[in-house]
Amino acid sequence: MHYISRNLRAGSFLTLLVSLISIIPSDAFAADKLSEGNTAWIITATALVLFMTMPGLALFYGGLVRSKNVLSVLMQCFAICCVASIVWLVAGYSIAFGGGNAWWGGLSKAFLAGITTETLSGDIPENVFFMFQMTFAIITPGLIVGAYVERIKFGAVVLFSTLWLIFVYAPSTHWIWGGGFLADLSWLGASFKGYATMDFAGGLVVHANAAVAALVIAKVLGSRKGFPNELRPPHNPGLVMIGAAMLWVGWYGFNAGSALAANGSAGMAMTVTHISAATACLTWIIIEYVKFGKPSLVGIATGAIAGLATITPASGFVGPVGALVYGVASGVICFYMINVVKSKWNIDDSLDVFAVHGVGGMLGILLAAFFADTSLGGNGLPEGITMGTAFVGQLVATIITVVWAGIASYILLKITQAVIGLRVSADDEIEGLDITSHGERSYDL
Repeated sequence: MHYISRNLRAGSFLTLLVSLISIIPSDAFAADKLSEGNTAWIITATALVLFMTMPGLALFYGGLVRSKNVLSVLMQCFAICCVASIVWLVAGYSIAFGGGNAWWGGLSKAFLAGITTETLSGDIPENVFFMFQMTFAIITPGLIVGAYVERIKFGAVVLFSTLWLIFVYAPSTHWIWGGGFLADLSWLGASFKGYATMDFAGGLVVHANAAVAALVIAKVLGSRKGFPNELRPPHNPGLVMIGAAMLWVGWYGFNAGSALAANGSAGMAMTVTHISAATACLTWIIIEYVKFGKPSLVGIATGAIAGLATITPASGFVGPVGALVYGVASGVICFYMINVVKSKWNIDDSLDVFAVHGVGGMLGILLAAFFADTSLGGNGLPEGITMGTAFVGQLVATIITVVWAGIASYILLKITQAVIGLRVSADDEIEGLDITSHGERSYDL
C-alpha cells in the first residue's frame, strides 16, 4: 500500500507538472520565434504607409499648387519614392539600424548583407521590418516637396533627396530608433536613467527633420514670383481632400504599425490617431468660420494633417483624452503658425510644411512628456521619471534633432546648388514646370 500510495503521489505530481507546462506560452521557450499574426499586420501597415506617399501625399500637394505645376509635383513624389528605396537598400537601412555606435549604424547591413528569409527582427522577418522602415524613408523627403514646389529643378530634387536621406534622415533614425544616443538619455544625468526619447512613430525622425529641411530650402531657394499677395489659390481643392483622406487612412499603418505587433498598443495608437485628426479638423474650420465667415475644404483637410502629424510621436503613449487635447492644440497652433512663417518670417514655405508638420511634430513630442503620464490618461512614464524630467529629455532631443537637420540640410543644399543648381529660370517658372521640366501638361485646356 505504501508503494502504491507513493506512486500515486508521484503520478499526481507529474500530471500537475505537465499541466503547468502546457499553459506556458510556447514562445517562452524560444526567443525570436516568428509571429505570423504580427508579420501579417506589419506587411499590411507597410502597404498603408506607402499609400500615404503614393498617391496620398502626391495628390494632396498636387491639388494645392497651380494647374501648370501639378504634374511636376506628382513627378517629384514619384521619383523620391524610387530614389529613397534604392538609398535605403544600399546604405540607409544599415546606417539607421546597423550595430555601429551611438552615432552611426555603420554599413554592416548594406544591401541587406547577412539578412535571409529566416532572419528575424523581434518576432517578424527582418526583410518585413526593412520594408516597413523603407516606407518611412520614402515619405519623409516627400514631405519636403511642399516647400519648394513650382520653382525647383528636378535634378536638384533627386540629388538633394539622396544626400539628405544618407546624412540627415538615416543617422537621426539611428539616434532615436536604432539604439543611438537619443535612445538612452542617461548621459544627461542620474535622473534620466532608463529614459529614452518618446517618439513612437516619427515626430522628430520624420516630421521635424523634414520640416526643418523644408524651411532651410525655402529660404535658400527664395520665394515664388508674386509671393505672397499675387499667387493664385489651390487649383483643385477636391484633389487636396482626396489626398488628405488617403493620408488619413495610411496613417493608421504609420502609427499603429509602429507598435510592430497586432496588439492593444496598435489598437490604441490607431484610436488616438483618429481622434486627434478629427478634433483638429473641427478646430481648424471653427477658426476659419470665426475669422472668415466660411469653413473651407482645404482648411479641413489641412487640419486633418496637422492633427495626424501632432499625435504621431505620442500615439503609443497617450490615451483618448490626450488625443482630444492634441487635436485642439494642433488645430489652433498650426493654423496661426502658417501666418507666422509666411507673413512674419517672410519665408515662402509654399505648402506649409514647417507650420503643419514641423510645429505639429515638435508640439507632439513635448506634450508627450505630460500626457503619457497615467494621471492624464496615458500609458505611464518610466519608473522614477517625472513629467519635468521627461519634458527636459524631450526638449533636448528636439533641439539636437532640429539643429542637426538645419545645419546638415543647409550644407547639402549648397552642395546641390554648386553641382547642378537649384532654381529654374524665371521664364520656366512663369510657363510652369509641367511643360518646361517634363514636356507634359496635366490638363488639356
